Amino acid sequence: MLDENIVANRSLPRLSVKKKSWLMLLLATLGPGLTVMLADTDAGSIITAAQSGARWGYKLLFLQLLLIPVLYFVQELTARIGITTGRGHGDLIKENFGAAWAWISVLTLFIAAIGALVTEMVGMVGISELFGISKWIAVPASALILILISCMGKYKYVERTLIAIGLLELAFIPAALFAKPDYGALMQSFVGSQPLNDNSYWLLIAANVGAVIMPWMIFYQQGAVVDKRLSEEVIKYSRIDTFIGSIVTQLVMVGALVVTAATIARTNPNTSLENVNQIANALTPFLGSMGGKMIFALGMTGAALQSAIVIALAVSWASGEVLNVRCSLNSSWKEAPVFYAFYNGAIIVSGLLVLAGIPLISLTIGVEIMNSLLLPLVLGFLLALGWKVLPERYKLQKWEKIILLFIYVLVCSLGIFTVIQLFR
Repeated sequence: MLDENIVANRSLPRLSVKKKSWLMLLLATLGPGLTVMLADTDAGSIITAAQSGARWGYKLLFLQLLLIPVLYFVQELTARIGITTGRGHGDLIKENFGAAWAWISVLTLFIAAIGALVTEMVGMVGISELFGISKWIAVPASALILILISCMGKYKYVERTLIAIGLLELAFIPAALFAKPDYGALMQSFVGSQPLNDNSYWLLIAANVGAVIMPWMIFYQQGAVVDKRLSEEVIKYSRIDTFIGSIVTQLVMVGALVVTAATIARTNPNTSLENVNQIANALTPFLGSMGGKMIFALGMTGAALQSAIVIALAVSWASGEVLNVRCSLNSSWKEAPVFYAFYNGAIIVSGLLVLAGIPLISLTIGVEIMNSLLLPLVLGFLLALGWKVLPERYKLQKWEKIILLFIYVLVCSLGIFTVIQLFR
Protein backbone atom coordinates (compact mmCIF):
# COMPACT_ATOMS: atom_id res chain seq x y z
CA MET A 1 0.00 0.00 0.00
CA LEU A 2 1.28 3.46 -0.91
CA ASP A 3 2.33 5.88 1.80
CA GLU A 4 -0.22 8.65 2.37
CA ASN A 5 2.47 11.27 1.75
CA ILE A 6 3.01 9.96 -1.78
CA VAL A 7 -0.73 9.81 -2.44
CA ALA A 8 -1.09 13.38 -1.23
CA ASN A 9 1.76 14.54 -3.42
CA ARG A 10 0.23 12.92 -6.52
CA SER A 11 -3.19 14.42 -5.85
CA LEU A 12 -1.86 17.96 -6.29
CA PRO A 13 -3.21 19.74 -9.39
CA ARG A 14 -1.40 19.15 -12.69
CA LEU A 15 -0.45 21.73 -15.29
CA SER A 16 -3.67 23.27 -16.62
CA VAL A 17 -4.13 23.83 -20.36
CA LYS A 18 -7.16 26.10 -20.10
CA LYS A 19 -6.93 29.55 -21.69
CA LYS A 20 -3.27 29.12 -22.62
CA SER A 21 -1.71 29.57 -26.06
CA TRP A 22 0.50 26.87 -27.54
CA LEU A 23 3.55 29.04 -26.85
CA MET A 24 2.65 29.45 -23.19
CA LEU A 25 2.06 25.71 -22.89
CA LEU A 26 5.38 24.94 -24.54
CA LEU A 27 7.24 27.31 -22.23
CA ALA A 28 5.40 25.89 -19.20
CA THR A 29 6.29 22.32 -20.25
CA LEU A 30 9.94 22.93 -21.16
CA GLY A 31 12.34 21.81 -18.47
CA PRO A 32 12.58 18.12 -17.61
CA GLY A 33 13.79 17.07 -21.06
CA LEU A 34 16.20 19.97 -21.56
CA THR A 35 17.51 19.62 -17.98
CA VAL A 36 18.21 15.90 -18.20
CA MET A 37 19.82 16.28 -21.62
CA LEU A 38 22.13 19.05 -20.43
CA ALA A 39 22.99 16.81 -17.48
CA ASP A 40 23.70 14.01 -19.93
CA THR A 41 26.60 16.09 -21.22
CA ASP A 42 28.33 15.86 -17.85
CA ALA A 43 32.03 16.12 -17.05
CA GLY A 44 32.49 12.42 -17.82
CA SER A 45 30.72 12.67 -21.17
CA ILE A 46 32.73 15.71 -22.24
CA ILE A 47 35.97 13.98 -21.30
CA THR A 48 34.89 10.85 -23.19
CA ALA A 49 34.14 12.96 -26.29
CA ALA A 50 37.45 14.80 -25.87
CA GLN A 51 39.31 11.49 -25.56
CA SER A 52 37.56 10.31 -28.75
CA GLY A 53 38.76 13.39 -30.61
CA ALA A 54 42.31 13.21 -29.26
CA ARG A 55 42.64 9.50 -30.04
CA TRP A 56 40.77 9.21 -33.35
CA GLY A 57 40.36 12.73 -34.68
CA TYR A 58 36.96 13.22 -36.32
CA LYS A 59 36.24 9.51 -36.87
CA LEU A 60 33.72 9.21 -33.99
CA LEU A 61 31.90 12.39 -34.96
CA PHE A 62 29.27 10.44 -36.91
CA LEU A 63 28.45 8.44 -33.77
CA GLN A 64 27.59 11.60 -31.82
CA LEU A 65 24.99 12.50 -34.45
CA LEU A 66 23.62 8.95 -34.71
CA LEU A 67 22.99 8.98 -30.98
CA ILE A 68 20.51 11.90 -31.22
CA PRO A 69 17.50 9.73 -32.23
CA VAL A 70 18.63 6.97 -29.84
CA LEU A 71 18.64 9.44 -26.98
CA TYR A 72 15.30 10.94 -28.01
CA PHE A 73 13.38 7.66 -28.27
CA VAL A 74 14.57 6.40 -24.88
CA GLN A 75 13.87 9.62 -23.00
CA GLU A 76 10.57 10.32 -24.79
CA LEU A 77 9.25 6.95 -23.60
CA THR A 78 10.46 7.80 -20.09
CA ALA A 79 8.55 11.10 -20.07
CA ARG A 80 5.44 9.51 -21.63
CA ILE A 81 5.27 6.88 -18.90
CA GLY A 82 5.77 9.45 -16.15
CA ILE A 83 3.14 11.87 -17.48
CA THR A 84 0.42 9.29 -18.20
CA THR A 85 0.84 7.35 -14.95
CA GLY A 86 1.87 10.15 -12.58
CA ARG A 87 4.36 7.69 -11.08
CA GLY A 88 8.14 7.52 -10.79
CA HIS A 89 10.28 4.82 -12.39
CA GLY A 90 11.15 2.98 -9.17
CA ASP A 91 7.54 3.16 -8.02
CA LEU A 92 6.26 1.49 -11.21
CA ILE A 93 8.92 -1.22 -11.14
CA LYS A 94 7.93 -2.05 -7.57
CA GLU A 95 4.23 -2.21 -8.41
CA ASN A 96 4.58 -4.24 -11.61
CA PHE A 97 7.58 -6.49 -10.92
CA GLY A 98 7.89 -6.60 -7.14
CA ALA A 99 9.98 -4.98 -4.41
CA ALA A 100 13.03 -7.18 -5.07
CA TRP A 101 13.37 -5.99 -8.67
CA ALA A 102 12.72 -2.41 -7.55
CA TRP A 103 15.65 -2.61 -5.13
CA ILE A 104 17.86 -4.19 -7.79
CA SER A 105 17.04 -1.30 -10.14
CA VAL A 106 17.78 1.26 -7.41
CA LEU A 107 21.06 -0.49 -6.57
CA THR A 108 21.98 -0.33 -10.27
CA LEU A 109 21.13 3.36 -10.25
CA PHE A 110 23.15 3.97 -7.08
CA ILE A 111 26.28 2.31 -8.52
CA ALA A 112 26.04 4.31 -11.75
CA ALA A 113 25.19 7.52 -9.87
CA ILE A 114 28.09 7.37 -7.42
CA GLY A 115 30.51 6.70 -10.28
CA ALA A 116 29.06 9.63 -12.22
CA LEU A 117 29.04 11.96 -9.19
CA VAL A 118 32.70 11.20 -8.57
CA THR A 119 33.53 12.22 -12.14
CA GLU A 120 31.59 15.48 -11.69
CA MET A 121 33.50 16.27 -8.50
CA VAL A 122 36.85 15.34 -10.04
CA GLY A 123 35.92 17.52 -13.01
CA MET A 124 35.45 20.44 -10.62
CA VAL A 125 38.85 19.64 -9.07
CA GLY A 126 40.42 19.70 -12.52
CA ILE A 127 38.93 23.13 -13.18
CA SER A 128 40.05 24.51 -9.81
CA GLU A 129 43.60 23.27 -10.39
CA LEU A 130 43.73 25.30 -13.62
CA PHE A 131 43.52 28.39 -11.40
CA GLY A 132 45.71 27.09 -8.57
CA ILE A 133 42.89 26.23 -6.15
CA SER A 134 43.38 23.16 -3.96
CA LYS A 135 40.92 20.26 -4.14
CA TRP A 136 40.51 20.60 -0.37
CA ILE A 137 38.77 23.90 -1.08
CA ALA A 138 37.08 23.02 -4.39
CA VAL A 139 35.36 19.81 -3.28
CA PRO A 140 33.75 21.15 -0.04
CA ALA A 141 32.74 24.37 -1.85
CA SER A 142 31.15 22.40 -4.71
CA ALA A 143 29.33 20.11 -2.27
CA LEU A 144 27.99 23.10 -0.32
CA ILE A 145 26.71 24.78 -3.50
CA LEU A 146 24.96 21.57 -4.59
CA ILE A 147 23.29 21.15 -1.20
CA LEU A 148 22.17 24.80 -0.99
CA ILE A 149 20.54 24.64 -4.45
CA SER A 150 18.25 21.87 -3.18
CA CYS A 151 16.98 24.22 -0.45
CA MET A 152 14.99 26.45 -2.84
CA GLY A 153 11.69 24.88 -1.73
CA LYS A 154 10.03 24.34 -5.13
CA TYR A 155 10.77 22.18 -8.15
CA LYS A 156 10.39 25.05 -10.62
CA TYR A 157 13.12 27.15 -8.97
CA VAL A 158 15.56 24.24 -8.94
CA GLU A 159 14.74 23.49 -12.59
CA ARG A 160 15.38 27.06 -13.69
CA THR A 161 18.69 27.10 -11.83
CA LEU A 162 19.67 23.81 -13.44
CA ILE A 163 18.96 25.10 -16.96
CA ALA A 164 20.86 28.34 -16.32
CA ILE A 165 23.92 26.44 -15.07
CA GLY A 166 23.66 23.82 -17.81
CA LEU A 167 23.62 26.42 -20.59
CA LEU A 168 27.24 27.23 -19.69
CA GLU A 169 28.09 23.98 -21.51
CA LEU A 170 27.31 25.72 -24.80
CA ALA A 171 30.76 27.32 -24.47
CA PHE A 172 32.15 24.17 -26.12
CA ILE A 173 30.36 25.01 -29.39
CA PRO A 174 32.19 28.33 -30.07
CA ALA A 175 35.34 26.70 -28.64
CA ALA A 176 35.18 24.16 -31.49
CA LEU A 177 35.00 27.00 -34.01
CA PHE A 178 37.90 28.86 -32.37
CA ALA A 179 39.99 25.67 -32.66
CA LYS A 180 39.82 26.08 -36.49
CA PRO A 181 38.91 22.51 -37.44
CA ASP A 182 39.85 21.04 -40.80
CA TYR A 183 36.40 20.95 -42.41
CA GLY A 184 37.61 18.76 -45.25
CA ALA A 185 38.86 16.10 -42.82
CA LEU A 186 35.69 16.55 -40.78
CA MET A 187 33.47 15.77 -43.77
CA GLN A 188 35.73 12.91 -44.81
CA SER A 189 35.10 11.25 -41.43
CA PHE A 190 31.51 10.53 -42.51
CA VAL A 191 32.52 8.59 -45.63
CA GLY A 192 36.07 7.42 -44.89
CA SER A 193 37.08 4.01 -43.58
CA GLN A 194 36.78 3.27 -39.88
CA PRO A 195 39.33 1.33 -37.75
CA LEU A 196 36.82 -1.43 -36.98
CA ASN A 197 39.58 -3.96 -36.30
CA ASP A 198 40.98 -1.89 -33.42
CA ASN A 199 39.67 -2.92 -29.98
CA SER A 200 40.38 0.48 -28.42
CA TYR A 201 38.14 2.07 -31.06
CA TRP A 202 35.25 -0.20 -30.09
CA LEU A 203 35.82 0.49 -26.41
CA LEU A 204 35.47 4.20 -27.08
CA ILE A 205 32.28 3.52 -29.05
CA ALA A 206 30.93 1.65 -26.01
CA ALA A 207 32.06 4.49 -23.73
CA ASN A 208 30.31 7.08 -25.92
CA VAL A 209 27.08 5.07 -25.90
CA GLY A 210 27.42 4.73 -22.13
CA ALA A 211 28.02 8.48 -21.96
CA VAL A 212 24.88 9.38 -23.90
CA ILE A 213 22.30 7.10 -22.26
CA MET A 214 22.80 6.77 -18.53
CA PRO A 215 20.68 4.86 -15.98
CA TRP A 216 20.07 7.92 -13.82
CA MET A 217 18.60 9.87 -16.76
CA ILE A 218 15.57 7.56 -16.90
CA PHE A 219 14.92 7.87 -13.16
CA TYR A 220 15.40 11.65 -13.24
CA GLN A 221 13.17 12.58 -16.17
CA GLN A 222 10.33 10.37 -15.02
CA GLY A 223 10.58 11.80 -11.51
CA ALA A 224 10.82 15.35 -12.89
CA VAL A 225 7.65 15.22 -15.02
CA VAL A 226 5.80 13.83 -11.99
CA ASP A 227 7.19 16.51 -9.64
CA LYS A 228 6.36 19.20 -12.22
CA ARG A 229 2.83 17.71 -12.45
CA LEU A 230 2.68 17.65 -16.24
CA SER A 231 -0.63 16.42 -17.63
CA GLU A 232 -1.42 14.25 -20.67
CA GLU A 233 -2.60 17.34 -22.57
CA VAL A 234 1.00 18.60 -22.84
CA ILE A 235 2.67 15.37 -23.98
CA LYS A 236 3.32 16.82 -27.46
CA TYR A 237 5.14 19.75 -25.86
CA SER A 238 7.09 17.37 -23.64
CA ARG A 239 8.27 15.62 -26.82
CA ILE A 240 9.50 18.96 -28.19
CA ASP A 241 11.31 19.56 -24.89
CA THR A 242 13.04 16.18 -25.15
CA PHE A 243 13.86 16.62 -28.86
CA ILE A 244 15.44 20.05 -28.34
CA GLY A 245 17.46 18.67 -25.45
CA SER A 246 18.65 15.69 -27.54
CA ILE A 247 20.06 18.00 -30.20
CA VAL A 248 21.63 20.47 -27.76
CA THR A 249 23.44 17.83 -25.70
CA GLN A 250 24.94 16.13 -28.76
CA LEU A 251 26.06 19.47 -30.20
CA VAL A 252 28.00 20.02 -26.96
CA MET A 253 29.54 16.54 -27.34
CA VAL A 254 30.45 17.38 -30.94
CA GLY A 255 32.05 20.61 -29.75
CA ALA A 256 34.20 18.80 -27.17
CA LEU A 257 35.27 16.18 -29.73
CA VAL A 258 36.12 18.74 -32.41
CA VAL A 259 38.18 20.83 -29.97
CA THR A 260 40.63 17.99 -29.30
CA ALA A 261 40.45 16.57 -32.84
CA ALA A 262 41.39 19.96 -34.31
CA THR A 263 44.22 20.55 -31.84
CA ILE A 264 45.67 17.57 -29.97
CA ALA A 265 44.96 14.98 -32.70
CA ARG A 266 46.29 17.30 -35.41
CA THR A 267 49.65 17.88 -33.72
CA ASN A 268 50.02 14.60 -31.84
CA PRO A 269 47.74 11.88 -33.31
CA ASN A 270 46.56 8.89 -31.26
CA THR A 271 47.06 10.71 -27.96
CA SER A 272 45.53 9.34 -24.77
CA LEU A 273 44.50 12.15 -22.41
CA GLU A 274 45.87 12.01 -18.89
CA ASN A 275 44.27 15.09 -17.29
CA VAL A 276 41.75 17.84 -18.01
CA ASN A 277 44.51 20.42 -18.34
CA GLN A 278 45.33 18.95 -21.75
CA ILE A 279 41.84 19.85 -23.02
CA ALA A 280 42.09 23.43 -21.74
CA ASN A 281 45.63 23.81 -23.08
CA ALA A 282 44.46 22.69 -26.52
CA LEU A 283 42.66 26.04 -26.85
CA THR A 284 45.60 28.13 -25.67
CA PRO A 285 47.13 28.75 -29.16
CA PHE A 286 43.80 30.16 -30.36
CA LEU A 287 42.46 32.01 -27.32
CA GLY A 288 45.52 32.67 -25.20
CA SER A 289 46.30 31.05 -21.87
CA MET A 290 43.56 32.74 -19.85
CA GLY A 291 40.98 32.69 -22.68
CA GLY A 292 41.40 28.96 -23.22
CA LYS A 293 41.13 28.28 -19.51
CA MET A 294 38.03 30.47 -19.09
CA ILE A 295 36.05 28.91 -21.96
CA PHE A 296 36.94 25.41 -20.83
CA ALA A 297 36.17 26.27 -17.20
CA LEU A 298 32.75 27.69 -18.08
CA GLY A 299 31.74 24.66 -20.12
CA MET A 300 33.05 22.10 -17.64
CA THR A 301 31.62 23.92 -14.60
CA GLY A 302 28.17 24.01 -16.20
CA ALA A 303 28.44 20.32 -17.07
CA ALA A 304 29.72 19.16 -13.68
CA LEU A 305 27.49 21.21 -11.35
CA GLN A 306 24.25 20.75 -13.27
CA SER A 307 24.79 17.05 -13.78
CA ALA A 308 25.69 16.45 -10.14
CA ILE A 309 22.36 17.92 -9.02
CA VAL A 310 20.38 15.88 -11.55
CA ILE A 311 22.19 12.65 -10.63
CA ALA A 312 21.69 13.15 -6.89
CA LEU A 313 18.00 13.98 -7.45
CA ALA A 314 17.56 10.78 -9.50
CA VAL A 315 18.91 8.77 -6.54
CA SER A 316 16.61 10.65 -4.13
CA TRP A 317 13.45 10.18 -6.21
CA ALA A 318 14.12 6.48 -6.84
CA SER A 319 14.98 5.72 -3.22
CA GLY A 320 11.97 7.61 -1.90
CA GLU A 321 9.64 5.81 -4.31
CA VAL A 322 10.87 2.36 -3.34
CA LEU A 323 10.71 3.21 0.37
CA ASN A 324 7.19 4.68 -0.02
CA VAL A 325 8.07 8.03 1.52
CA ARG A 326 7.52 11.58 0.34
CA CYS A 327 10.01 12.41 -2.41
CA SER A 328 9.54 15.86 -3.91
CA LEU A 329 11.44 19.10 -4.33
CA ASN A 330 8.14 20.80 -3.50
CA SER A 331 8.53 19.49 0.05
CA SER A 332 10.69 20.94 2.81
CA TRP A 333 13.53 19.08 4.49
CA LYS A 334 11.21 18.46 7.46
CA GLU A 335 8.47 17.02 5.22
CA ALA A 336 10.80 14.79 3.18
CA PRO A 337 13.83 13.95 5.35
CA VAL A 338 14.63 10.67 3.55
CA PHE A 339 14.52 12.33 0.14
CA TYR A 340 17.01 15.02 1.15
CA ALA A 341 19.14 12.55 3.14
CA PHE A 342 19.75 10.50 0.00
CA TYR A 343 20.46 13.65 -2.02
CA ASN A 344 22.98 15.03 0.46
CA GLY A 345 24.44 11.61 1.22
CA ALA A 346 25.23 10.89 -2.43
CA ILE A 347 27.03 14.23 -2.77
CA ILE A 348 29.01 13.83 0.45
CA VAL A 349 30.08 10.25 -0.34
CA SER A 350 31.27 11.20 -3.83
CA GLY A 351 33.16 14.20 -2.42
CA LEU A 352 34.99 12.00 0.10
CA LEU A 353 35.96 9.54 -2.64
CA VAL A 354 37.42 12.38 -4.70
CA LEU A 355 39.44 13.70 -1.76
CA ALA A 356 40.87 10.20 -1.44
CA GLY A 357 42.53 10.76 -4.84
CA ILE A 358 41.31 9.16 -8.08
CA PRO A 359 42.76 9.51 -11.63
CA LEU A 360 40.13 11.33 -13.70
CA ILE A 361 40.56 10.15 -17.28
CA SER A 362 40.79 6.41 -16.63
CA LEU A 363 37.98 6.63 -14.07
CA THR A 364 35.77 8.55 -16.49
CA ILE A 365 36.16 6.09 -19.36
CA GLY A 366 35.61 3.25 -16.88
CA VAL A 367 32.38 4.81 -15.57
CA GLU A 368 31.00 5.29 -19.08
CA ILE A 369 31.84 1.67 -19.96
CA MET A 370 30.14 0.58 -16.71
CA ASN A 371 27.06 2.54 -17.78
CA SER A 372 26.95 0.60 -21.03
CA LEU A 373 27.04 -2.64 -19.00
CA LEU A 374 24.22 -1.53 -16.66
CA LEU A 375 21.99 -0.16 -19.42
CA PRO A 376 20.54 -3.54 -20.54
CA LEU A 377 18.89 -3.94 -17.13
CA VAL A 378 17.69 -0.33 -16.93
CA LEU A 379 16.44 -0.20 -20.54
CA GLY A 380 14.86 -3.63 -20.09
CA PHE A 381 12.67 -2.31 -17.27
CA LEU A 382 11.84 0.83 -19.28
CA LEU A 383 10.72 -1.16 -22.32
CA ALA A 384 8.75 -3.61 -20.16
CA LEU A 385 6.92 -0.70 -18.52
CA GLY A 386 6.34 0.89 -21.92
CA TRP A 387 4.65 -2.31 -23.08
CA LYS A 388 2.65 -2.73 -19.87
CA VAL A 389 1.55 0.50 -18.17
CA LEU A 390 0.80 3.02 -20.92
CA PRO A 391 -2.92 3.77 -21.36
CA GLU A 392 -4.53 2.80 -24.68
CA ARG A 393 -4.34 6.29 -26.16
CA TYR A 394 -0.58 6.50 -25.61
CA LYS A 395 0.47 2.90 -26.22
CA LEU A 396 3.60 2.27 -28.26
CA GLN A 397 3.03 1.90 -31.98
CA LYS A 398 4.53 -1.06 -33.85
CA TRP A 399 7.22 1.11 -35.47
CA GLU A 400 8.16 2.54 -32.07
CA LYS A 401 8.53 -0.94 -30.61
CA ILE A 402 10.80 -1.96 -33.48
CA ILE A 403 13.04 1.08 -32.99
CA LEU A 404 13.20 0.61 -29.21
CA LEU A 405 14.00 -3.09 -29.56
CA PHE A 406 16.76 -2.23 -32.04
CA ILE A 407 18.21 0.26 -29.54
CA TYR A 408 18.03 -2.37 -26.81
CA VAL A 409 19.82 -5.00 -28.91
CA LEU A 410 22.48 -2.46 -29.90
CA VAL A 411 23.13 -1.45 -26.29
CA CYS A 412 23.23 -5.06 -25.07
CA SER A 413 25.62 -6.04 -27.87
CA LEU A 414 28.02 -3.23 -26.99
CA GLY A 415 27.84 -4.22 -23.33
CA ILE A 416 28.72 -7.86 -24.11
CA PHE A 417 31.53 -6.76 -26.41
CA THR A 418 32.90 -4.51 -23.68
CA VAL A 419 33.00 -7.37 -21.18
CA ILE A 420 34.83 -9.60 -23.67
CA GLN A 421 37.41 -6.90 -24.41
CA LEU A 422 38.00 -6.14 -20.74
CA PHE A 423 38.66 -9.80 -19.95
CA ARG A 424 40.99 -10.08 -22.95
